Parts: sequence; C-alpha cells; structure tokens
Amino acid sequence: MKKNRYIKLAAAASIALLATSAHATLKTDKVTLKGNMVVDYNKLPAPVDTLKEAFSEGMFYGRLRANGFLWDWKTENYESGGRLKDNKNMGYGGSLSYKSAPLYGVSGTLGLYTSQNPSFWREDVADVKYSKSGKDTFSRRDTSLTGNYGMTVVGQAFLQYDLAKTSVVAGRQMFETVFTKSNDTKMVPNTFDGVTATIKDIPQTTIQLGYLAKQKLRDHTVAHDVLAFNPNDKWSENDDAAVNRNLTVDRIGNDNKLLVGSLTNKSIKNLKANISYAMVPDVISNLVLEAHYAIPVGGDWKIAPGVRYMQQFDNLGADYGVANLLTKQTGYKDPNSLDSNLIAARLDVKNKAFLGRLGYSKIADEADIVAPWRGFPTGGFTRAMAQYNWQANTETYMVRAGYDFGKAEMVPGFSLMGRYAIQDFDDTKPGTPADCNVIHVDARQNIGSNLEAKLRLGFLDSNPGDSGKTDISYNEYRVELNYFF
Repeated sequence: MKKNRYIKLAAAASIALLATSAHATLKTDKVTLKGNMVVDYNKLPAPVDTLKEAFSEGMFYGRLRANGFLWDWKTENYESGGRLKDNKNMGYGGSLSYKSAPLYGVSGTLGLYTSQNPSFWREDVADVKYSKSGKDTFSRRDTSLTGNYGMTVVGQAFLQYDLAKTSVVAGRQMFETVFTKSNDTKMVPNTFDGVTATIKDIPQTTIQLGYLAKQKLRDHTVAHDVLAFNPNDKWSENDDAAVNRNLTVDRIGNDNKLLVGSLTNKSIKNLKANISYAMVPDVISNLVLEAHYAIPVGGDWKIAPGVRYMQQFDNLGADYGVANLLTKQTGYKDPNSLDSNLIAARLDVKNKAFLGRLGYSKIADEADIVAPWRGFPTGGFTRAMAQYNWQANTETYMVRAGYDFGKAEMVPGFSLMGRYAIQDFDDTKPGTPADCNVIHVDARQNIGSNLEAKLRLGFLDSNPGDSGKTDISYNEYRVELNYFF
C-alpha cells in the first residue's frame, strides 16, 4: 500500500475546520467513558451491614469492545533485514468486573479482561515482532513461545477501604497520575500491583500516594518489573516503547519499586496547580510542577494557559551509557547520566463544545526522559497519537482543534478532533528519530447511551535529510468499538 495523499489532505482540512473535545463522553446509567478512555462509575453498590449482603448486593459492570489496526509504512525494509513491515492486528472481547458492596468501609473489585485475535486480521506468528500499535491486543511473548494468539487476564483485583474522603486500595489496580496511566485504549488496561491512597479530606485538595511493586503492561499476561528491561528475553520484563533499554535486569535487578506522590490544589479560583514526585530508589526520580489557569472572556468562552516543568534526577551514578533510551549514546553530553528536564506549555481556547489548543515542548540537551508507565511526559501538551517526543534536545510544536457536535446540540453523540504536530529531533543523535510532521484525526460517534464507535487516523511524514536516519513515514488507521452493559 502506498501513501494516500488525498486522505491526508482531507485530514488536514478537518483540522483546519473542526476537531474532539477531550471531555467528550459516553454516559450510561452505570459508567461514564471519558475522552481519555478512563471509566468513571456513576452507580456503585450501597453500604451494607453483613458479609452476605456485601456479596449479594454487589454490582457487575460489563464491556464488549473491538479494536482494529492497520499500519502502512511508506517504505518497507523487512526483506533486507529491517523492522519496517506493513502490519495489521485486531482484538475483540471485553471485560467483566464485579464490585462488592462496602462493609464497614471495606469493599473489593475483580475485573477479568479478554482480547482475542481473528486469523484474518493479524500477523503470522513469525512476524509478531513487526506489529506496531496493534501489538497491545495480544501478548507477543506468549504468542512467540506457544504459537497461540489471544489473552485472558486478571486486569483488576484489589481491596479498598474508604473512610470519610480517604480511599486506600491494595492489589492490582489502575492508578492515574501525571506519571502513571491506565491508557485503556486497546482491550486491556495498564495496571500496577501495589498500595495507593487518595485523600480528599483537605478542601480543594487531592493527595495521591502510591507504592507500586509491579507493573502489568497492556500486552502482558503476568506482572513484571516497573523499570528493568531484559535484553535476553525482551518481552518478559518492562518492554514499553519508552523503556530505557540500558537499565537492564543484570544492572538494576528485577525487584524495583515505583513510589509516587501527587498533590493537586484548586483553592485559588480558576487555578489548578499540581506538584508530583516519582522515584525508583537508587535509579531515578522525577519532580513535576504544573499549573493551569482558566480566564473567562465572555459567555461560556475561556482562555486557559498551562505549563508543566519536569526535572529528572540521576540516582544511579552509572559507569555505562544510560542517557539514550535505545543504547545509542552518540551525541549526548554526558552519556552516563540520567539528569535532564523538560518544559511544556499550552494555550487553550474553549467553550462548551469547542477546544482549540496551541502546544509547545522542549527537552533539555541532556538525557532522554524515562517514562515507561504510560503517563506520557508531553501528554496534553504536544504528544500526538503513537508519538514519543521526549528524547534529549527535542522541540515540538502542536496545534489542536476539537468540536463536540453533541454538546453543541447539532449532531447527537458526534465529535471530531484533529492535531498537527511538528517534531524537531536532534540530527546529531543517531538514537533519536528523524524530524517529522504528524497529522492525527479522531471521529467519534455515540450510538444510544451504551455504544461508542471511533475512527482514528494518523499520518507521519519523516524528513531524514542528510542525517543518515531512517525514513519512518507511515499511515495508521484504527477503529474502536465500546459497548457497556
């Protein structure tokens, strides 16, 4: 398949005219599906007085879903030993979760997830290594070892204790912070095994604390280390696309912990401020300062500037290269250090139905940012679909527009979104991609109150110039269906 210029031009025109509010939702009587695919519960079991009632008065939450992917490289190179091969994947299945009723503040949740892969829309077993965005619909490791596709996993399994406005959760769970996300866009969410607390007893303040012992990425059937990469069995430990491959099991072990603390305050009218800290002891830590201020400008229109600063600290003191995520340390000022930082800024113009955004991010010319927990460092500012733009000395400019036709009372349940990003990587660093431009379009249609259909398009034009880097231009097409019951 060759690149379809007409589709790309149509996508660019869509961005210029319209595009989806991040807050577009599907709302059923039980749950709300937010624009970032986080599920909020509208109906929860009521407190009970006996253990028997805790189970008999619990509630089930069902979800049927399907995700289809088609990835079309401008130029394939797999026949000559490269990794660029057109590929397709599909997952269908869903989840069934059960929440017990609270007894003296104690409740439990169990969620089973399955993703199956039809033979007519997947790669051969020998070619699973070429799968791109669709790889998360199955376990590459399990398929390569057994020859079988499909996975069924325990996605959530935790006990919860609620007292006043404090909630403590222990077990396998989703944990949404600036560093960690469930990123539940491909059949199975990204989850963590550990203990977390969310505290809202202080007015206008939310505190989050997390001790995360293990992570289970979306395409894994068992939990693994939160940070370590295993080059001898590359899909067995943390193999997130943004993992630092220098931080191997042999060097840092496979029993690392991720500690997270976050404080968000809204005491000042129209201001949302956050300070967050994450640490993998003896390896790395990150501090984030973030603020967003909404300025009413008439009617229901607002202008909202926002800024994020992240400082990454090296706690490892390595005598080997760690600065580049892919082990290619050429061009880095101190290849043995993880010290780095980033600054990101955005300006939103929005009302009930429209969201326009200008975004900018700049990564220091030091180390790449380490972030394999699906909380993308540039997310919400300049990151486009499938992009990782937090390598050292990278600048990104982004324009985004979104319109929710349902909220505008024009077309019920329909919304459209587009992004255009210019990504300027460092040409002197072989371990970073070539400069590129990205177009990303989402079209979403809610059908009734329980079903959402979504079409996602991504087009990347790579410009290696004379840098010697690979041309990674591609088209990507995604279809998502979500039905809640």
